[in-house]
Amino acid sequence: MNTNLTETQKDYAVFLPAVSGFYATFIGKQRFEEYVNYKRIPKNFVNGVESLNFLDPKAQFNYKWCLYSAGHAALDLNKDAPGEDMFRNRDKSTSWTLGDSGGFQIGKGVWEGDWKDPHCPKASKKRTAVLKWMDALMDYGMILDIPAWVSRSPEGQKATGIKKYEDALAATDINNQYFMKNKTGACKFVNVLQGENHTDADNWYEHMKHYCDPKQYPETHFNGWAMGGQNMCDIHLVLKRLVALRHDGLLEKGVHDIMHFLGTSKLEWATLLTDIQRAVRKYHNENFTITFDCASPFLATANGQVYTSIEIEDRKKWVYRMIASADDKKYSTDTRPWRDGVLADSIFPKFEDSPVTKGLTMKDVCIYAPGDLNKMKKEGKTSWDSFSYAIQMGHNIWMHLTAVQEANRQYDAGMIPAMLVDESFDRVMLKDIVEAIFATSNKEESEMIIEEYSRYWMSIIGTRGAVGKKTVNASTQFANLFEEV
Repeated sequence: MNTNLTETQKDYAVFLPAVSGFYATFIGKQRFEEYVNYKRIPKNFVNGVESLNFLDPKAQFNYKWCLYSAGHAALDLNKDAPGEDMFRNRDKSTSWTLGDSGGFQIGKGVWEGDWKDPHCPKASKKRTAVLKWMDALMDYGMILDIPAWVSRSPEGQKATGIKKYEDALAATDINNQYFMKNKTGACKFVNVLQGENHTDADNWYEHMKHYCDPKQYPETHFNGWAMGGQNMCDIHLVLKRLVALRHDGLLEKGVHDIMHFLGTSKLEWATLLTDIQRAVRKYHNENFTITFDCASPFLATANGQVYTSIEIEDRKKWVYRMIASADDKKYSTDTRPWRDGVLADSIFPKFEDSPVTKGLTMKDVCIYAPGDLNKMKKEGKTSWDSFSYAIQMGHNIWMHLTAVQEANRQYDAGMIPAMLVDESFDRVMLKDIVEAIFATSNKEESEMIIEEYSRYWMSIIGTRGAVGKKTVNASTQFANLFEEV
């Protein structure tokens, strides 16, 4: 069982677990108080609750990359925030964190203010706080974009003054200008691209691309890209955008090395993005790195589910299985190993242990016995306490990371997911097309190759389950962040 997933990352596109505030709270608060009773901590957690902090090489497993959102954060750096100490006091020499700006909170109307007015006090206060927070804590951060889908969100429209696509574009422009003028350089920022169709996405790019141009802004330009809306779930648009970036001089080594894809969970896309990263590195920018995130490991647990296995077969759909976890008060005294118990009692048809569950017992998760009172001094229906969720989230993180790396390993070994090969006539493989697109330095030729395979792009399922023109912005289907089978 591999416990150092940093070492096995190789040259794959980098998956970033989108760490939940709930999960980070356990790690952070335990550093200041006995937030989790010491007797409650499983015996296999040799470093206590810190064993769940995968950014720490001494944890149950180590993985140095993640994403954390300003939308979860205590943005006032002058106030103590033990719950986010995982990020406030992380070792930057052994970890790398991308900050999400909190655009989702704006879109859902949580962060109120007239965002299209640069002088709105509420919007200005939040804008300033987000920038200071990222500058202090993150390696890279996303500018505070206003997702185009906010114009379709009733609560977003009411709270933000954003009524249409043009409003979201204008409001994001205001935030871009503020970030460019006020960032310190401690954190590098990526320019977020939005738009829910090709026309709007193209317009957004043309309007915002100058913020990454070192010719216009030699000292203050942004340092990469984040793909939101249609840009992150439509492979046709992704390739068009990359070719445009290359020939606009906005994908340069040491200047624009990072491209992030928001809310991307499908295993097939993990290999697809690796193909793109390798091609760009080979023909244009050897430092180019694609990152992608999702909150699946955390949302799955919140819904009572655990990753049980990974299924990767040649020319089949590639998935990680999630099944409702063991939750029964009869297990409160059960000392069987977790894996033995869930298999013997047919809770899961199969189960792959992780460094978190190896050594775990049934009673470590199902902690409450009949009659036990929870923190609210009431007897609940579940056998789980809050730390039961954190434990299973840790397992799910390891499983998702392992699934992404294993998908890439098997892809390199010759296995191909059904979605990425078309054998209707002549065999068409995505990696070959991507190679051809970037092998030529002629823009028109690259664009012709992309358009030649336009029907093929329509068959590649987007990161939210739709194909082609039906592919939608991830943020509009936030509740479906993971693939359930």
